Amino acid sequence: MKTYTIHLIRHGLTEGNEKGQYIGVTDLPISTAGINELERLRDAGAYPPVQVCYASPLLRCRQSLAVIYPEAASVLVEDLRECNFGVFEGKTAAELEADPDYGAWTAGRLPAPPGGESTDAFTERVCAGFAQMVRHMMENGITQAAAVLHGGVIMRILSVCGLPQLPFFQWMCGSGRGYSVRITPSVYLRSGMVEVLSEIPPAGWEMPED
Repeated sequence: MKTYTIHLIRHGLTEGNEKGQYIGVTDLPISTAGINELERLRDAGAYPPVQVCYASPLLRCRQSLAVIYPEAASVLVEDLRECNFGVFEGKTAAELEADPDYGAWTAGRLPAPPGGESTDAFTERVCAGFAQMVRHMMENGITQAAAVLHGGVIMRILSVCGLPQLPFFQWMCGSGRGYSVRITPSVYLRSGMVEVLSEIPPAGWEMPED
């Protein structure tokens, strides 16, 4: 049976990531360190060949796509942008620890950051974006694709759709890293589930020394 593979790759490092800030809808570029890391991974062969590359429309994902897959045809998927963290945008956990709303949100007592997006709305949106990618692949005969996304988007998709079934935070991945997933149409169309094949780069892979 025909199957489809999507390589879910987290965008390169930003200055906000380096500072530990909540960066959702804030449209930061990738940093010089982020560009350098992606180039090293790309040149070392960490990224599989693909026919098409999907991406969040935010700058850090578009820039990362251009570094990782400079020749690939690209498709931007609006629903795959990162969560809106509302008033917590641009702040660190240390800066927010005395904020009662932050405490309530992290404890699950507040459904969304003030002015931000709820977990339920975020989940519904990114799963719709993932379904849009899968549908586009099937309709166009694309069997190998990459998607350059945000860490939270990858974690949410896999915590909902991924097999094995693991909690949200167990799908965390570093910048420029990610997971390869296989879609079997009969399984996906029935249950919405996909098989997580491997990490990107694969477990045990080591960056060659300069």
